[in-house]
Amino acid sequence: MAASGGTALLLAAALGPLAASVFSSSPAGSPGEPRSRMRVLSGSNWSLVLQGQWMVEFYAPWCPACQQIELIWESFAKESEQMDITVGKVDVTQEPGLSGRFFITTLPTIYHANDGVFRRYRGSRTLEDLQSYILEKKWEAVEPVAGWKSPSSIMMHGMAGLFHLSGCIRQIHSYLTDTLGIHVWISYAIFILATLLIGLILGLMLVLISDYLCPSKSNYRNEISEVITKENAENAVLEEPEEATELSADDAEGAAEVKDISEEDAPNSSVDDSEEDLALGKESGEEEEMEDLNEQPSADSETESSVRQRRSQVADHGL
Repeated sequence: MAASGGTALLLAAALGPLAASVFSSSPAGSPGEPRSRMRVLSGSNWSLVLQGQWMVEFYAPWCPACQQIELIWESFAKESEQMDITVGKVDVTQEPGLSGRFFITTLPTIYHANDGVFRRYRGSRTLEDLQSYILEKKWEAVEPVAGWKSPSSIMMHGMAGLFHLSGCIRQIHSYLTDTLGIHVWISYAIFILATLLIGLILGLMLVLISDYLCPSKSNYRNEISEVITKENAENAVLEEPEEATELSADDAEGAAEVKDISEEDAPNSSVDDSEEDLALGKESGEEEEMEDLNEQPSADSETESSVRQRRSQVADHGL
């Protein structure tokens, strides 16, 4: 008997921590008590909720209401195997991305999921009400979450990214203030400058992309005018041979018409010339007669003056 007790002591001393870990890993409670099927969800395994039936609680360790429901939720998870359901929980302080994906605004928040269709549980948080919600299928009377607000939608993917970014910023702030010892206001100033710089870069990228995809009206008009001028030049080059042939045909017709008109006007022009010569002859004869009539009075006056001079001379000699 003493030998068996010494052997047990030697075995316990030899195993040491290994024996303690083995005994501590054994499930607590009575042998007939069901084991908990609680699943801790994170950003890497949250997609498991899209398959099967789930009840998921979003909580925070510092939340008093979450602390009150903690034991009830553990008991509900132990009974989940009998209800053919999986029970999970999400710590929003550790998984800000999931809190953004499910758009958690109050704590604790409980969601029911059935093959990717989500409904928010708004009933009492007692164990009996939670069990009846599943066993009596009361969730079928609850309106599902809208498609655009579903955790698997594109919009909620973006929301999860924003919440995850906010968590990263908070960690950086804690590193600057706690680890490096930088003053809080200096950390705020660093974040403000970084935000302005990132905003300027993103704005410049958006302007370049918009100019490339949607050019301004002036550039668009210039391009259109260039295209129109090119088309006009091409049309002019194509129309030049046609215009040349049309002009040659028009010239030939014009020459023929001029020839016909000249032939028709030849006898008429000769008659007109003779009539003009006769008219000119008559006018010249009339002018000569008028000159002769004008010269006759002057000759008469000269003879009278010469007679008077002779008479005066004779009178002088007689004296």
